[in-house]
Amino acid sequence: MKIEVGDRVAVEYVGRLEDGTVFGTSKYAVAVEHGLADAEDREPTDYEPLAFTVGEGDVIEGLDEAVRGMRIGDEETVHVPPDAAYGEVRSDRLREYDRKTFEGMVGEPPAVGLHVHAQNGLHGDVVAVHEDTVEVDFNHELAGKILVFEVEVVDRQRDE
Repeated sequence: MKIEVGDRVAVEYVGRLEDGTVFGTSKYAVAVEHGLADAEDREPTDYEPLAFTVGEGDVIEGLDEAVRGMRIGDEETVHVPPDAAYGEVRSDRLREYDRKTFEGMVGEPPAVGLHVHAQNGLHGDVVAVHEDTVEVDFNHELAGKILVFEVEVVDRQRDE
């Protein structure tokens, strides 16, 4: 049977950027090969099929739509544009803070690459540190990018 809205599915996937860089996967061996997991990790519990209910907004729109019409065992490569993934990069999510104010809020000195959590629930990364100011990017790290997913449907459950 073909997958429809409301079905609970499980998929094995490899997510790549257009240049081939792997940013996520459900496959432990792929994660180790691309430096996302440590080969010494004896319990690769973070690497299992991605389960979600189709049409419920559990995953990005492009992946949700891609599995519709597929069957268990089907494999596809899907290109997901930013508007069906994490959106475009938004300039209003780039913020500049006074360095002393930033240090007071975060509790540590700023450094490029430092990941911060804002009180409004946003997560960001420090992208520049100047003498008096700190720039933080609150865009999702995959915003503005076309994502390429290799997807295999491994399970489907339907409430009948």
